[in-house]
Amino acid sequence: MKARSLFRQEYRTLTSVRGPLVSVERVRGVGYGELVELFAGDEHARTGQVLEVEHDRAVIQVFAGTRGIGLDDARVHFKGESARLDVSLEMLGRTFNGSGVPMDGGPAIVPAARLDLQGFPLNPLARAHPSEFIQTGFSAIDGLNTLVRGQKLPLFSGYGLPANEIAAQIATQAQVAGAGEKFVVVFAAIGITFREASFFVRQFEASGALEHTVLFLNLADDPTIERLLTPRVALTCAEFLAFEHDMHVLVILSDMTNYAEALREVANAREEVPGRRGYPGYLYTDLASIYERAGRIHGKAGSITQLVILNMPDDDLTHPIPDLTGYITEGQIVLSRELHRKGIYPPIDVLPSLSRLMNAGIGAHKTRADHRNVADQLYALYAQGRDLRRLVAIIGEAALSAEPTRSSSALCTKPMQIERSRKR
Repeated sequence: MKARSLFRQEYRTLTSVRGPLVSVERVRGVGYGELVELFAGDEHARTGQVLEVEHDRAVIQVFAGTRGIGLDDARVHFKGESARLDVSLEMLGRTFNGSGVPMDGGPAIVPAARLDLQGFPLNPLARAHPSEFIQTGFSAIDGLNTLVRGQKLPLFSGYGLPANEIAAQIATQAQVAGAGEKFVVVFAAIGITFREASFFVRQFEASGALEHTVLFLNLADDPTIERLLTPRVALTCAEFLAFEHDMHVLVILSDMTNYAEALREVANAREEVPGRRGYPGYLYTDLASIYERAGRIHGKAGSITQLVILNMPDDDLTHPIPDLTGYITEGQIVLSRELHRKGIYPPIDVLPSLSRLMNAGIGAHKTRADHRNVADQLYALYAQGRDLRRLVAIIGEAALSAEPTRSSSALCTKPMQIERSRKR
């Protein structure tokens, strides 16, 4: 080891390279989350971050991968600071990669601040209760599962369903009520293909929404480790816009399944004891550290609202990713493959969908005075129609009367009313 400066140390004591991880021995004064520069031969520096510190040993995750790194000629520099993002109002209308580096051919951002990617923990007493409506343009959401400023609401999709189209449409047409309100969108795409990235960029440019949108694109061929940074980079940008410049920010994260897969890959490389379906036991805590960065703060005019999109493997709602997400967030929007096959767009299944903060964001002077009553009636009629379809499948359409009796109608609607009241 030799000293480069009083604050920067160079180590050549690499002992192992495993997947995206590098182990360095005999280190001193190294902290968890500290940024690292790694040199292999005459290559440019590869950025990494300290993932684990035990006595005099540090485990580093290398963002650009470890291909070509040898134990004999590699050098590691510890920078003495955690991962940070340069933020500025100039980010609006720009496109960045998953690490926050511009990828639209424009100049580098002149930072107004340099913020920690982990954010700052909020005192629960400082949180203000969400109570204002965000219009998405989809009646199944606005009317029956209303999105509220400061809420975190996931959209559960399946592979092949139009989740990306819905996300892009919400990003381009979402708006808040009130004159002079500053509303922006921070869109983070995690592990998507180049074709999908091009689709999002074209949609935002064609609709004119790009000027009030910040895009973070992590592509499928980008380093896996970068996917762990992308949602935190997006939320750091959102916190700056919301709490420093009083903007209402809608953060759209798509697809959190790719994020969880990257987390599992890193956990396997670290040889951690796996939990459900091979995911690390701290998956719940890690997801909560992302989702809980949404909300409103007393004394601040801005807000952060999260619309989280994830694809459920095998359309399984009990899969660990949607299951744990549902515990942390305030409801869910569920897409139906059956509705999609019938050509219905958006294929939102309203019965398993729910917005737990809906009552706080609707009513007189917000949406309409009878919003709750209309929504309840629609739910009851939809549930009755679903029950009749099941009955037809069992006894046949010919066995049904032309019009349901009052008693049978009551039997159909009563369970739905009980279920809705329990969910509220």
